[in-house]
Amino acid sequence: MKRSFRHLLFTTVALSILCGSAMAQSANRAEVLTAIENKRSELQALEKQFLAPAEEDRTVYADFLRQPDTGLIRLLPRETYSKGTALTITGGGAYYSFTRLTHEYGFGSDIELSGGHLSVGFAGADYGMLTTLGDVTLEEFTIDNARAAVVAAYKVPTEMVQARAEHQRFAKGANIDGALYNSRVPAQVNTSYLLRSINFDQGDVLVAFRVVRQDSDGSVTILWKLLKKYPKPELARARSEQ
Repeated sequence: MKRSFRHLLFTTVALSILCGSAMAQSANRAEVLTAIENKRSELQALEKQFLAPAEEDRTVYADFLRQPDTGLIRLLPRETYSKGTALTITGGGAYYSFTRLTHEYGFGSDIELSGGHLSVGFAGADYGMLTTLGDVTLEEFTIDNARAAVVAAYKVPTEMVQARAEHQRFAKGANIDGALYNSRVPAQVNTSYLLRSINFDQGDVLVAFRVVRQDSDGSVTILWKLLKKYPKPELARARSEQ
């Protein structure tokens, strides 16, 4: 009887220790998870600060930025920050969506900075066109401008084959009404550009923008103005699969 009692007592104590250890471990893991979440929030705040344009640029363009559908952003060079750095933002801050106003890649990204060039069209059948306007201020550039009117009137194809053909056409460079349109152009300071970005099932925008600064790490600051937002483009194949 005594032996059975001692065995029961030992078992009870052992179970209590194990349960207490398990509870302590759960509490510790919960604390660690909370710490991770807090660190992630801190890191995201620092990343936002790292991506922010210089305050002096905000001051210079304050009047312009009071207008609707305008903005000032910084793009980081993809080859420098997309991998192997402390940044956690998808795409390394090299992309931006003028529709969703985010640097996060994969949300209808409209522009990319890589290798000293700006480009459009990154996944699937998505594509677009870029053309250099030269040293033109954005205040004087509107959708009524002849160059903008040409791009604004462009009809987006609804068939996959046509979309991929257009992707290739602009990748090689297309001459439209005497102006050259590409999917990739050099990023030059004090130069303005016109962009039409077509992301199927995401968005379709016409944007005028200007590179106003380039920093020592290769990042560029872009002042932009949305000229027109179109209905979300769809491909016939995508509609048939719904």
